[in-house]
Amino acid sequence: MEEADGISILFKLVTDLLACHVLILRISLYQGTISVASAFPAHQEAVQDRDHKFLTKAVDEAYKGVENGDGGPFGAVVVLNNEVVAACHNMVLKHTDPTAHAEACKKLNKIELADCEIYASCEPCPMCFGAIHLSRIKRLVYGAKAEAAIAIGFDDFIADALRGTSFYQKSQLEIKRADGTQAIIAEQVFEKTKEKFQMY
Repeated sequence: MEEADGISILFKLVTDLLACHVLILRISLYQGTISVASAFPAHQEAVQDRDHKFLTKAVDEAYKGVENGDGGPFGAVVVLNNEVVAACHNMVLKHTDPTAHAEACKKLNKIELADCEIYASCEPCPMCFGAIHLSRIKRLVYGAKAEAAIAIGFDDFIADALRGTSFYQKSQLEIKRADGTQAIIAEQVFEKTKEKFQMY
């Protein structure tokens, strides 16, 4: 009961300090942590613009991978302090390595990426999600849902099996799926490349 009282006091203090402004409180009692994200319209618009900019780069990487014959239409960029520090696409065919996915890019030569965000053209597969989680990346933004990849023969049924487990829910990673135009652009990658690339 004391923990709930502490949360109530914190919430009241924050709302009193910020008067009429709205806050989104993300409270994880399971982990015992509280994080506050601003919901000011100007802030949300800036975040939306950033997300669009970096997701567009991830989609460009997806096209680049197919055009180069490196692998499937999956791209990702890692961002640190608003700068792209790594950009990669699927390299499965180039390296004949089924684990050479875009999100598993090794360009940073670091294991822990807690200050970074990752933008992926498509919802990560379980292997890539595991790598993202283990690297402690703080935020994941993806464009297309995994189902969109069925157009190229990629049906990652294991993602559905894992999605219902606690593995995804217990992650401290902030996960956002793009919406509107961003999602449509990311999903079009599969439709536009299916003549050039098929999984099997």
